[in-house]
Amino acid sequence: MIEKPVDRVVDLVDPAVQRLQNVSVDEARRRVVSGAPNAVAEIEGSFALVGCEGETVRMARSLDRPMRYFLAKQKSGPLLIVAERIDAIRNFLEAEGLAGQFHPSYTRMVPAHHVVEIHLVGCPDPDATHSRFFTPRRNHLSEDLDEIGRLYVGALTEEIAKWLETLPVDAPIGVFFSGGVDSGAVLLTIYKLLLRSGGNPGRLKAFTLSIGGGADLDQARAFLRALDLELFLEPIEMAAEALDPFEAVRVMEDYKPLDIESAAMALALCRGVRERYPDWRYVLDGDGGDENLKDYPIDENEELTIVSVLNNPMLYQEGWGVGQLKHSRTYSGGQSRSYARTYAPLRRYGFDGFSPFTRRSVIAVAEAIPFSALTAYDVGKLYKLKGEIVARGIRHWTGLEMPIFPKRRFQHGALAQDQIGRRLSFGESDYRAVFASIYS
Repeated sequence: MIEKPVDRVVDLVDPAVQRLQNVSVDEARRRVVSGAPNAVAEIEGSFALVGCEGETVRMARSLDRPMRYFLAKQKSGPLLIVAERIDAIRNFLEAEGLAGQFHPSYTRMVPAHHVVEIHLVGCPDPDATHSRFFTPRRNHLSEDLDEIGRLYVGALTEEIAKWLETLPVDAPIGVFFSGGVDSGAVLLTIYKLLLRSGGNPGRLKAFTLSIGGGADLDQARAFLRALDLELFLEPIEMAAEALDPFEAVRVMEDYKPLDIESAAMALALCRGVRERYPDWRYVLDGDGGDENLKDYPIDENEELTIVSVLNNPMLYQEGWGVGQLKHSRTYSGGQSRSYARTYAPLRRYGFDGFSPFTRRSVIAVAEAIPFSALTAYDVGKLYKLKGEIVARGIRHWTGLEMPIFPKRRFQHGALAQDQIGRRLSFGESDYRAVFASIYS
C-alpha cells in the first residue's frame, strides 16, 4: 500500500501538467512508487510524478516536464518539497518559516528517463539513487535513408496523432513555425492528420516570430508558398525593444546563454500570440529535433568532438549522464535541463504545449540510426543527414516535398541580423549575476 508520511513530502507539481495517454495518474504514480523501471517505461505521455512508500520516496518525469526537489530539516524529521520550479520551492519554505535553509544550488533537478529514489531517514540523509527506465537500442537500423525516414517520421506521426486525439475536436492548434526542418515536419504532419481524420485544417495556424525583421519570416513564407499552404501563416512581428533576455533568466531559472536566448525568443512569441488570441491554448513546436538527429555545430563547444557526439548515448538529450564528473548537482544535463527554454515560456503565458520530438518512441528511432556508418565521422555529412532523413519521411507519410533550408538557431532567425549583437551580447557571467540576484 502506498502511503504519504504526514508532513514529510510536499508535492507542488500542478496536476494539470500530467498528460498521460495509456494509464491514469493514480496508476502511473503507483508505477513510479514501485521503483520498477520497466513499469515506468510503459507510461506514455507527459508526466512529473512523485510518490511515497513508507520512508522511501520515488520520482520520475518525461523529458518535457521539468521537476525539482529540495530536502529541508524539521524537528520531526526531513521534509521533501517537489515542484516544477525553484521559486515555488523557495516560496513554500518562506511560508513555512524555513527560508533560512534555502539556496537555489541546494535544489536538485530530477533527470529525465530515470527513477530517483530518496530515503527520508534523518540527518545526514543519504544521497539519491537513480535507475534508468529508458535505454533504447542503438545503431541497429540499416543505412537505407528511406527506411530511416519512414520509421522516424512514422513515430513522429503516431505521437502527434495521439496528442491530437486528446484535444477538443474544434480547438484551434498553433505551430511555432520557422520554416526549418523540425517545425516544418510538425506542421505538415498535423496538417495531413487533420485532413485524413476529416477534421478542419482551418483550426491550424503557423505562428512565425519576427523581431525587428528577422529572416525566419521570409523563410517560413517561402516554405509554405512552395506547398501552396501560405494561408496558414500568421506572422508575429515585434519591435526589437520587446526582447528581454534577463526576463528569460527569471522565467527559465537558468543562465546558459544559448538557452536563455532561445527562451527570450519563446517568451516574445508566446506574448505576441497571447495578446492577439487571449483564449488560445494548444501549440506544437519542434524542440528536440536537433537533439535527436545531432544537428548542432560541434565546433561551437570545445568539449565536444564528432566521436563523443556519435558514441555517447543520448548525449544531447541527457548530457554526459547521471553520476558522471560533468553532471551538475543542481541541474540535469542536455535537453533534460534545457527544455525549460520551451516549457517555462509556454507555462508563463498559459499555453498547453507539445514537442513530439521529445517522445521516447521518436528518440528510440533516432538512437537506432547508424550515424557512424552513415557519416564515417565526417561533420559535414552529419549536418546534411537530418534534412535528408526528415524530407524522405515526410514524403512517405504525407506525399509532400518539404523544402529544406540551411540550419539556423531560433534566436538568429527570429531576430533581425543587425540587432543580434545589440540584443544578445551578454555572456554567462551576466546571466549568472541576474540569476543570483533573484535569491539574494
